[in-house]
Amino acid sequence: MIPIRPKPSGSAADDDGNGNAFSSPPRRDKQAVQTPPPSRVTSKPVPERQLRSPREYQIDQLKRRFSPKESTDPNTGETSLVFSFKPSDPDFPYDLEKLECDLRIARDYPKQHARLLVRNKDIPRGFAVNIERGWDRLVEERKGKGGTLLTIMNALDRGLEQMLAEEKKETVKITVFKDSRHLEGQPKGVIGREAIKETAKVVEQPKPAPRPYIPMETFTRDQIAEAKARRAQEVRQLEARMSRLPLYHKSSDGVIYTLPLDPKRRSSLPSGLQSVHSVQLVIPLLYPLQPLRVLLNDVDADEAEAVEELFTQKAVEQKQMSLTSHLNYLATNLHALAKQAAQEKQKAVQAAAAAAVEEGKGKQVADEEAKEAEHVASAVDGERGHLHVIPRPLEWTLVNAEGSSEDESDTDDDYEFVDGEGNTVSKPSSSEVTPGTTLPTATAERGTALSFPSIELHGIELLQVTLLSLSVKCNRCKTLNDVTNLKPSVEKLSSCKKCATSFSVTFRPERVHANSTRAGFIDLSGCTVSDMLPSSFIPTCGRCSTSYPAPGFVSVRGETTTNVCRECHARFTFKIPDVKFLTYSSSNQSTLPPTSGPRRRDQKLGLHAGDPLPDRGACSHYKRSYRWFRFSCCNKVYPCDKCHQAAEDHVDEWANRMICGWCSREQNYRVENCAFCGRSVVRKRTGGFWEGGKGTRDKVLMRRGDRRKYRNKKDGNKANKG
Repeated sequence: MIPIRPKPSGSAADDDGNGNAFSSPPRRDKQAVQTPPPSRVTSKPVPERQLRSPREYQIDQLKRRFSPKESTDPNTGETSLVFSFKPSDPDFPYDLEKLECDLRIARDYPKQHARLLVRNKDIPRGFAVNIERGWDRLVEERKGKGGTLLTIMNALDRGLEQMLAEEKKETVKITVFKDSRHLEGQPKGVIGREAIKETAKVVEQPKPAPRPYIPMETFTRDQIAEAKARRAQEVRQLEARMSRLPLYHKSSDGVIYTLPLDPKRRSSLPSGLQSVHSVQLVIPLLYPLQPLRVLLNDVDADEAEAVEELFTQKAVEQKQMSLTSHLNYLATNLHALAKQAAQEKQKAVQAAAAAAVEEGKGKQVADEEAKEAEHVASAVDGERGHLHVIPRPLEWTLVNAEGSSEDESDTDDDYEFVDGEGNTVSKPSSSEVTPGTTLPTATAERGTALSFPSIELHGIELLQVTLLSLSVKCNRCKTLNDVTNLKPSVEKLSSCKKCATSFSVTFRPERVHANSTRAGFIDLSGCTVSDMLPSSFIPTCGRCSTSYPAPGFVSVRGETTTNVCRECHARFTFKIPDVKFLTYSSSNQSTLPPTSGPRRRDQKLGLHAGDPLPDRGACSHYKRSYRWFRFSCCNKVYPCDKCHQAAEDHVDEWANRMICGWCSREQNYRVENCAFCGRSVVRKRTGGFWEGGKGTRDKVLMRRGDRRKYRNKKDGNKANKG
């Protein structure tokens, strides 16, 4: 086949070389194919209802979208739609949950434009004016283009961030009016002269210098993306390290983290900061572009504010540090920050005192300022202002083993005491500290205290209960209920299994150590604590101070737990011989738990697990029942309800626990079999038929009507005859 080649311009045929001419196909214009002619381009169809009544149509659109509250002014006919909408931008930088809008639509709309009024009380009026003017600009831009109120609202949603970023509009104008009523009786010339003098006075007053406009700091998209990636990575590291600690808490928006804080030199802190045990770490959404802040919990606010400001300054200077590094820096240098804050306060007070003297306030005021400065200086040194420092005697001087004085070194090395005769006395160890002293605690002493009076700790520095399981008694029916896996400071709601009365239990843990046997407090509502069930414990190694990884060890009263540290492989052991519960009253006096009458004596049954009950639990009333029941009315054990009625003088209640007649193990009530040995506790009554193998198989007990009773008997008789 001969290919067809394009014909030169002006020719209508092509020659194949043999004189045969082929007509070339007409060329098609590619642009004409892709772009239709203007006559065929049609605009988007407009609904007939919008053309007929645009005002009602657009109001219905807003009703379906926002569900507003509609009201109409009877005088002007203006319609008011009050609604709120949330900014759709997921990265909206402002703390604006919802925008409260009041849209006013005139009677002759669209001839007269609609007005928007912002009703948010938490927004300064100047920024609300920016939003309202932004609405007016959007209306003017879409004038004559067929835009609806809903499209303008969508455009407002997209441009809301830019409107709030504008300079705040000044909405208050102060005007000075001159009272000239006292000049009414004077001639006009006098009034004019007085007015000129007053005007001169006003002109002579200098105008206050306008405050410089500080534009909001803006960042590029690359900076924001990089900051978000770094924040997510450092937050994951922080949660992985801190999420299992008892005082850890994360806010719902992921900005504020409550973390435990253990200062390295707590004794060197001012008295107002020594009670700190946790800190709130505020991580902005654009961290590290926005500064990191901290809030110290359970401390004096005046002393804490200065330390928090200093930490923020340090965090801004050291932006390359991670969140975990910032937290470690705070725990290590909290005493240094407190000392620096006190020194700055002392300098400020001294400067104020000097300024007071220069301004001539008097010697008395200057002396008072000097006394306050001296008080602050004494607070820096760890002493109070009303105490006088007595010099230490020479023979009591604290020296180290190499003979250098205390002032030459500020480290925590081992020191030796020197008595009056020059003999060295070794420094007392931590185990020789007075047992009555306890570490400051932030746990409120209320509720029921959980303690281990005779606890044995060998090679363990601290012991903490992480998951507590309790047996509680309902206040209404006195039924025992099990509450398991109580997490620290997390309220657990449950209900009684007998009377369905709801109750709540909250556990607030404390650390057990050599000088404190209290494990925490239990807040109860609707019940009282009865006993501690097997719970989880996490020990801290006494050699390397490393906590055992979660979930720790499961132990119970009377059990000895032994293991080795995962860090230094040192062996440790702890044992809880007994558990005590102590109720704290409102007057902080320890009282015994309330009782409901004389104490009941425990019923001694003399049972041993694994051995069967007498007659396998059967009685004269029910010979096919192989179990005993513990009745909840008196908490005593009887084979059946008739035996209970014969022995007791009260009405029996349904039993919720039973004892298996085959293995003598007590358990919750079950219908047919034992939860431990699996044997049936009720012998079923069967008939004298085979019933497919489910009935009797003894041919002696079989009924005569069952054909299996005489099966194979004929074959046996024939064999005997043969």
